[in-house]
Amino acid sequence: PTYQAMASDAGDRNSTLKRCLGVLRDARNDSEQFAALLLVTKAVRAGEVDAKTRRQIFDAIGFTFPNRLLTSRQPPAGCPEHTFRALGLTLLACFCTDPELAGHSQILNKIPTFNDILVSSCNPDSTSMIDDVYQCLSAVMATSRGPRELVTKGTVSALCQAYVNCSYGSDRALTLLLGLLAIAEAKCWQRDAPHLLAVLSKLTNDFLKTEDMTKFELCEVLPHFIPLSPPLTQDSQGCECLHRLYKGLANILGSKLSQSQRDPALKLAACLVQACGSEWIPAGNAGSKFLALLVNLACVEVRLTLEEPDPLEVEGKKEVVTACYVLIEMGIQECLREEKPLLEEVQKMQLVRIMEEAFGAVIFYLRQVKQEELQDPFIFASVRILGAWMAEETSSLKQEICELLPFLVHYAKKLFKEGSPAASLPQPELVSTEGSGLPQDALRFLLPGFCHLTAEDRPRDILISEGAPALLCEYFLHQWEVLTSEPGSLTPLTSTEMSLQTACGIFLNLVVTAPDLIRRDKTFSSLMDMLLKSLPLLLPQKDHLVLAANIATLGLMMARILASSAVLQGTQSAQEFFGAAIRFLSQAHTTQADPGSDGLAVAVSPAYASAWADVRELWLLGMQALAGCVPLFPWLPQAVLQARWLEGLSELLARVAPASVDFELIAAFQGVLVELARASKLCRDVILSHHGGEWANLYGMAALEQCLSEQ
Repeated sequence: PTYQAMASDAGDRNSTLKRCLGVLRDARNDSEQFAALLLVTKAVRAGEVDAKTRRQIFDAIGFTFPNRLLTSRQPPAGCPEHTFRALGLTLLACFCTDPELAGHSQILNKIPTFNDILVSSCNPDSTSMIDDVYQCLSAVMATSRGPRELVTKGTVSALCQAYVNCSYGSDRALTLLLGLLAIAEAKCWQRDAPHLLAVLSKLTNDFLKTEDMTKFELCEVLPHFIPLSPPLTQDSQGCECLHRLYKGLANILGSKLSQSQRDPALKLAACLVQACGSEWIPAGNAGSKFLALLVNLACVEVRLTLEEPDPLEVEGKKEVVTACYVLIEMGIQECLREEKPLLEEVQKMQLVRIMEEAFGAVIFYLRQVKQEELQDPFIFASVRILGAWMAEETSSLKQEICELLPFLVHYAKKLFKEGSPAASLPQPELVSTEGSGLPQDALRFLLPGFCHLTAEDRPRDILISEGAPALLCEYFLHQWEVLTSEPGSLTPLTSTEMSLQTACGIFLNLVVTAPDLIRRDKTFSSLMDMLLKSLPLLLPQKDHLVLAANIATLGLMMARILASSAVLQGTQSAQEFFGAAIRFLSQAHTTQADPGSDGLAVAVSPAYASAWADVRELWLLGMQALAGCVPLFPWLPQAVLQARWLEGLSELLARVAPASVDFELIAAFQGVLVELARASKLCRDVILSHHGGEWANLYGMAALEQCLSEQ
């Protein structure tokens, strides 16, 4: 009777709850406790419970009673079998509205139970249980530990199954999945790739088939289910998903669209490009037309937004323009692609013209940027895509780029010197940034363009006047520290190593075209010191031959200019550098069987073979630079003698067929041999004792022949 009176009480819910809680505390047996609890849960379900009352409920029953309810298998007479479980879940859902309780271990250890309920068959009586489960899971995900616990305890697969099976509350399952993927995408795919692929398969099916506004809503959802790793192209189900996405996007973008419809489609396409490059676009006429359309639409969007920038309009369009940058970068790469190109030559020429107009708009926009806007991630994205264009297209927009160079140097310097939260945000790009070492690394994207520009007089003069060489020296020193920060060995090829190689290219241009700058700018003395120390460390490492070749050649060429500096006056670091440089140059060639005869032919050494396309020009330049160093450093011939290079080279030239040695190689060998013979009697004697006069004549080395014949 007491409970009936309380149940029929028309008074406010909180006072009813308080009376029920009193009965709960005073209950003499399970039946009385259950009856009071039933009223509590009814009141909880009827609406919001204030924080104070919620805490009173928890203080009265704690986790012990809900735990008993969840594990009980005997429902009260005449009640559905899940009655106790439903009551327990209602109480836990009530507790979870308190963030402190939602992260409690007693809630977190119920995650497997929540998962089981989601994947079990649902009947009309159990919908309230599922609502409670979703409330609990949502609350858990909002806690600091929650997402990690949900992923490791299997909630991702349960949510995927609930969504794919169109179970009750599947829309909430999708919302939770989106939240978990936003927080822990890599871990989710690592643990539950098959289930997530099943969701992606359903979403892409819906995307292809639906013909209403749902199609555009799915454009917003789908990017969250496209992983960067593992690549979808590695899996047959993933490839099917990609094909459906291609067909769906082709249908959308081939139609007349409003801006609100086009923008999500462009962002979805950019997401696919980030994950898969252009592999999701099929070869053939339809695929090439679609790719050209994508890049064309992206360029139009960039021009419309940036050519006459309204600050408010640009602010609202930054996300879609950044997506367009990704599509334009794909366009640049596809226009350069020679092996199995997706685009025909005519399409490439058309796209280059269209992209040139878009980059004119990017340059125009960057010229309007104010000092206080430099931390904006959109500025970083705009500089980055311009860097991609400058790296490949060296003839167009030359005047405009020259005028923008002071801004680019200032911007890169500011980010490098001060650090920038802007560039540490996720940036759209086709190549992973892992290993860059610098969150504020705008220079990395500008280096290839700067390398082209330093070969030309006007842009080089602008870069020098803006202080770019000193900045690049500092950057080079920092990147070397990043590369060597891993104890024990150097990391595999990364963007850091690529940046160092490109910076070497810039310095080589400056050495050749502006030697006075190298002499007078003190930062180049610091760079020289670093080069001396780095080559002996780098050369023995596997897989770093191209960087070693760059550093060896740059060091040798700079040594000719800075020969009088203290650091090169027979110091240990100088001797170790030249010793390493001699090893690099002397070990590049060997002998192998000549297929056309029974004799031997000269060949690139096996250790150099895979990188020789990138190393060959540097090796020839390094030989020329070493020859120039010999007269400047009296101790250098002794280093060559210690390396026994003369004996090895004499043996090689004596054994191989002269026809197998090309002219450039003969000229390179002769340049070094002549300088050594002139500078050192010991070197001359070694060459002569190994029949140097004979093979000099045989290979047409007239200058060496003459040098050896002189007394």
